[in-house]
Amino acid sequence: MIQSFGAAEVWQLIISIKWTIALSLLTFAAGIVGGLLVALARVSRVHATRAIATAYVRLFQGTPLMILLLLAFFAPPAFFGIDVSPWTAAPLSFTLYASAGAGEILRSAILAIPRGQTDAARLLGLNRTQRWVHVVLPQALMTALPALVGFAIQLIKATSLASAIGFIELAHTAEIVNSRTFRPFTTFALVAVIYFAMCWPLSLAGKRIEQRRLT
Repeated sequence: MIQSFGAAEVWQLIISIKWTIALSLLTFAAGIVGGLLVALARVSRVHATRAIATAYVRLFQGTPLMILLLLAFFAPPAFFGIDVSPWTAAPLSFTLYASAGAGEILRSAILAIPRGQTDAARLLGLNRTQRWVHVVLPQALMTALPALVGFAIQLIKATSLASAIGFIELAHTAEIVNSRTFRPFTTFALVAVIYFAMCWPLSLAGKRIEQRRLT
């Protein structure tokens, strides 16, 4: 029986936003931590470390996120007999993907720091760890912040792919609502508005951060 599209359906979509936000925040935070490790490995003096980090970035940036999701969900039970829930497969896939993307952003920011900054810190008596903690990384993070905000927006929109493995976020809830009401235009138009409402403030914040950094 086809149901009408009403306040209950709108509320169901709004409630599902929390899972989209939760997945986005979790994977963005984990991606920043992982990305920092990747970036540090990419600029390491040790060739083997750089090679491993480069291979990691190429693998997870070169593989579509949808494929990562499907592999994380279907490969463990197929090869190891271990069932993986969507609540595990989705964060894992997004974190691996986000670490590679954030790692490249942070690496570029680190390389953009003038050599004179580290030379001056060395002359002041700071050891290598102190130079990285007090000089290089704070400036690199500020430099990378606008790009990281843009990357966060990409992650929010990419969470819709998690519906492919049954992760109940906004896009998956929209599919459920549409299957009951058969109102695809109304349902997905509302979903588009919700995604816009989540991403637009971040876009404005990224532009303001970039303007302040340049002034």
